[in-house]
Amino acid sequence: MSTENYIGRVLDGRYEIQSLLGEGGMAVVYKAMDHRLNRQVAIKIMRQEMAADEEFRRRFLAEAHAVAMLSNHNIVAIYDVSRSSSMEYIVMELVDGITLKQYMERRGALGWRETLHFSRQIARALRHAHERGIVHRDIKPNNIMLLKDGTIKVADFGIAALENEAVESNGQAIGSIHYIAPEQARGESPDARSDLYSLGVVMYEMLTGEKPYTGDSLGEIAVKHMNATPVPPHEKVSDVPEELERITMKAMSADISARYQTAGELLDDLEAFIQTQMQPKEEEKLENPAVVPIRSISEMSTESFLRRRSRSGRVSFMTGTFGVLLCAVFLFSFLWNFWLKDIFSPAERIELPNFVGYSYEALMSNADLSANYRFEVIFIVNTDTEPGVVLSQDPEAGRSIMVTPDGIDVTLIVSTGDTLSSVPDVINMDYRTASAMLRQSGFYVEIENALSDIYTRNYVMKTYPDVGQPLATGSTVYLTVSSGPQIINVSMPNLIGLSEGAAIQQLENSNLSYGGSEYVTSDLASGTVIGQSCDAFTEIEEHSKVILRVSTGPEAG
Repeated sequence: MSTENYIGRVLDGRYEIQSLLGEGGMAVVYKAMDHRLNRQVAIKIMRQEMAADEEFRRRFLAEAHAVAMLSNHNIVAIYDVSRSSSMEYIVMELVDGITLKQYMERRGALGWRETLHFSRQIARALRHAHERGIVHRDIKPNNIMLLKDGTIKVADFGIAALENEAVESNGQAIGSIHYIAPEQARGESPDARSDLYSLGVVMYEMLTGEKPYTGDSLGEIAVKHMNATPVPPHEKVSDVPEELERITMKAMSADISARYQTAGELLDDLEAFIQTQMQPKEEEKLENPAVVPIRSISEMSTESFLRRRSRSGRVSFMTGTFGVLLCAVFLFSFLWNFWLKDIFSPAERIELPNFVGYSYEALMSNADLSANYRFEVIFIVNTDTEPGVVLSQDPEAGRSIMVTPDGIDVTLIVSTGDTLSSVPDVINMDYRTASAMLRQSGFYVEIENALSDIYTRNYVMKTYPDVGQPLATGSTVYLTVSSGPQIINVSMPNLIGLSEGAAIQQLENSNLSYGGSEYVTSDLASGTVIGQSCDAFTEIEEHSKVILRVSTGPEAG
């Protein structure tokens, strides 16, 4: 089906396709309306030629299901995944912004303050994903979205790497080679540290306006990632702080053991650097202006009049000039307060107010509070307090808290009194939506996962107590959430040294798929396997595609 024919269709009786957003080698992305939740979404529909590859379809859905478990302010959310005999698609958060690549193309080098502002948010996204076992594998400016308020959202965790495979199979160049980690360039399996290397390259490009390595071919650039050392950023842009340069160079260290080992370590160094920039500067002392005595005038001669008129002309000119300068100051002040300050100023610190004793609903309905705080609410039964009253808060009132563009996270413990409510029907509902509904009903939520061939991954299979049962508000409702069908892992065999045919047979015997061969010159006999895309003896999903690197013999002398 052509891209135009999808527009106007309603998928699963819910998602109305409205317009085309973009196209890639693997999928086409549309803007759509989710009529069930009355919100705009983005839908990525796999191209039919890619959907014909059953192995690719399986990997696409497995990646999407894994990423759907992520929930972070700096990650583009996946809301839904659908699979049918005729179509594969995922439903994502619709982001109103541009890519970091587009922004850098307009601005060039961003300056160290803006680089720091963006890098912290990307690091937060990676920390959240890595702690849940998910590696992006293709961090680059094209996959990083920038909102109008300066918020960063990282897109396509896991899925971007599949997109690259689709592009490569179509014979097109892959832009990711400029950001690829050395171990990926060698054909080894990437891990969380590979994402940190790519982030380091992005930071380098933001600081300098240039990529660290360029070359006449993809192979030349890949070799530089493995063996070369980039020019230090301060040699290209003189005002790059020494500490931020050190952080950037450590993140993109070719030696994986010398690199940051976790996104949390990188983020800690960025936060520590911010603290060094917040030292108060000594204010300049203002001198009192000289007092000019006022001379009384009883009579004015012609000469005095002419002198006065000349002086008045000069005063008028100075007054006009002062007026222009005053307007410029007001304009700068406006831009600083409403835009520039968030980017160029160190984060402010405030004393956290006291929310204890206030009505939870009153706090939620206060627009100023909603704009500056992100409240997480936990309801508990408390027979001594009226329902809806805040019993405690974390952090406590009076704490000095750093203000960030994301808002300040505060957990509120709220009384439910001792009323009874029925457990709402959340069966076959996304667990995030179900959890929100239960919390709004005054319940605390605990989640456990179970395999299921019937329920979609991340959807609620059952509740305890059962739906409709009366339960004291503030009690816990346990949700059993589908993990999808069971995934079987197999051990990757060692294929090095085998003939190409024997290696392919070994893959089939191990329930793995042959993904093609790359042919390179080497000292080994022609047809000998000298490399494999998955490391030997590692656990990988059954039927995964493996690419072989095969010798064509020594180079002709």
